Formats: sequence, structure tokens, C-alpha cells
Amino acid sequence: MPELPDGFRYHDLRHYLASLLIASGADVKVVQARLRHASAKTTLDTSGHLWPDSDDSTRAAIDAVITARTSSTRRAV
Repeated sequence: MPELPDGFRYHDLRHYLASLLIASGADVKVVQARLRHASAKTTLDTSGHLWPDSDDSTRAAIDAVITARTSSTRRAV
């Protein structure tokens, strides 16, 4: 069995689990439940920096809606 690195703590496993869940697309409520945090605020305060920046996804969503509306307006004319 491989040995754990010097300085390794049990708590490091929790951070690793959180990072795996977040990288896999889990939302804050799922991560909160798996880590048994009392609130989503605790989860966000601890691991919020690991979630991807939502600016790109929100811009893409708005762009998709505008593009679809523009396309449907052009076809109707």
C-alpha cells in the first residue's frame, strides 16, 4: 500500500473530494450534502474558488437566446 506524503491530513481528503465533485459539475447543494456542511455558505466560503467562472456560461446562454430570436425574426419576414 502506498504511503501518504508527509504532512498529509484527513481533512485533505475532504478538500480533494470537494474538488472532484466540483470538477465533475456538481452544484453547491450536492457538495454541501456530501461534505455534510451545515449550510451552502460554508461550502462556498471553503470551496467557492473551485467553481468555474460563470461569466462565460451566462454570456453564452444570452448569446444563444439572442441568436435564436434573431434567426426566427428573419425567417418570419
